[in-house]
Amino acid sequence: MAEGFDVDAPTLSRYVMQNTKDHELTILLNTLATSFKLIASAVGRAGVAQLYGLAGEVNSTGDDQKKLDVMSNDMMINALVNSGVCSVLVSEENEEPIFVPVEKSGKFCVAFDPLDGSSNIDCNVSVGTIFSVFEKKEGTVDDLLRSGADCICAGYCAYSSATELVFTFKGGSVEGFCLDPTIGEFVHTRVNMKFPADGGKRIYSCNEGNYIHWDQPIKDAVEAFKSSEKPYSARYVGSMVADIHRTLLYGGIYIYPADKKSPKGKLRCLYEGIPMALIIEQAGGIASTGLFEGKIGRVAELTPDAIHCKCPIIMGGPRDVGVVYDCYKKHGVETPEL
Repeated sequence: MAEGFDVDAPTLSRYVMQNTKDHELTILLNTLATSFKLIASAVGRAGVAQLYGLAGEVNSTGDDQKKLDVMSNDMMINALVNSGVCSVLVSEENEEPIFVPVEKSGKFCVAFDPLDGSSNIDCNVSVGTIFSVFEKKEGTVDDLLRSGADCICAGYCAYSSATELVFTFKGGSVEGFCLDPTIGEFVHTRVNMKFPADGGKRIYSCNEGNYIHWDQPIKDAVEAFKSSEKPYSARYVGSMVADIHRTLLYGGIYIYPADKKSPKGKLRCLYEGIPMALIIEQAGGIASTGLFEGKIGRVAELTPDAIHCKCPIIMGGPRDVGVVYDCYKKHGVETPEL
């Protein structure tokens, strides 16, 4: 047998077919995988193909659109509309939902951020795609304005030194797949991903430029990380996919709380908060809102009131989220059990 060749590559397609009897869901995930391959190719050739820079427009939430934002968005929309299994699509790059023509319509509703972290693309920092999937009820936008508990599948794809897809079915394990460019397939490389049992590395990840806007318990928590007997390291990429991926693999905590400047948080609930929460929780972590609208709750239980609404996020292992909860308790805020 030739060394270095796998004659039985455990591909994404095989995994999906073995773990769901839903033919349409298999088509959907294969369609998403094709989109990720196209985006990975575009990201990899961004410099040579002169895809850096602004497209000259802003997206649904007022952010400047990069050329790669627009291209990635078009790739995903074209693939999903023509898959025959989607009904309603929501993209960060489109102000309004996209309704698939009846003759191509299927039973899934998909929300996605086609290129998360794209503000970093010009300096060659990791970027990614995030998605969440819901089942159609009425074929209207209300099918996506539901509790995160109704999300049936979620994932993200990171584009960096490797192209890595992490996804999970509701109630299932979290699995990782790496794109093998020699065969053009995602190969199963991380099985049943879990937060490190001992908490892993002591890392806190947040934008400390917002420190003055945080509530006191969040400030106290960050100071506790710094002054711990075993001090934490600060690691913040500014690309949610990269920061969450590192947190999941190494341990630690990712913090983007509500604050005085952004009382509803900064990250989008439907295609950032909810999908990442499903992954984090099913990998044994905690996905909290922090103090939001008078209480501390789970991101996965939020119900979006608009397709581009925002939510706060505190995600990480129980050890580290516990530090944040302890700081809230000291200020008289009731916190959930870990």
